Amino acid sequence: MDLSSLAIGLGALGLLLLLLALRRLWQARLLAGTSIACLGLASAAAAALLFGIASNLHTYARLTHEQRVAELVFKAEGPQLYTATLIRVPRGDVHRFVLAGDEWQLDARVLKWRGWANVLGLDARYRLERMSGRYRDLEQERHAAHTVFSLSDNPGLDLWTFAIEHPGWLPFVDAVYGSATYLPMADGARFRVSVAQSGLLARPTNAAAEAALRDWH
Repeated sequence: MDLSSLAIGLGALGLLLLLLALRRLWQARLLAGTSIACLGLASAAAAALLFGIASNLHTYARLTHEQRVAELVFKAEGPQLYTATLIRVPRGDVHRFVLAGDEWQLDARVLKWRGWANVLGLDARYRLERMSGRYRDLEQERHAAHTVFSLSDNPGLDLWTFAIEHPGWLPFVDAVYGSATYLPMADGARFRVSVAQSGLLARPTNAAAEAALRDWH
């Protein structure tokens, strides 16, 4: 059973308890009605919390082993200026950005669960967060114009922030961490990005990308 199903079940239970409480109150059984109403409200509150968590988890993809998450292709538009085409896998949607700099960087968030939570089906999850350009020269990195683009939305409860700020409230969360990978940009270069339990991994997939890596220093 996933969190969404559990939330629906608790919500239905809360509604039934509240209806039962109204019946008891109508029968002038105040103590029983009040007790049942409290249970119903608690079930409804728990359902709302679980639904918020489930909504946020849907912005993350399940991670059970190393898997491909994106393909990147670069086209030179000028000195230290590239059009980057990012194709998400397996979704297939395409994003295009103009990045300034010598290197590209892809960032992601990763949520890992404790062992017993994995048994219940809560595999580690990841979410691509942002795409940006980097400069090889430190002075340029400090002072030149930067380009950065968001790759995520965040409906529902922000589970990432909540887990960091209130770790004791989510005992099934083992770790939350950011992961990033960066490699040089080059005209015609193609890269494949995968994610594993340790984070993001990037590999060249054509001669232009391999040549860029050889010249990278």
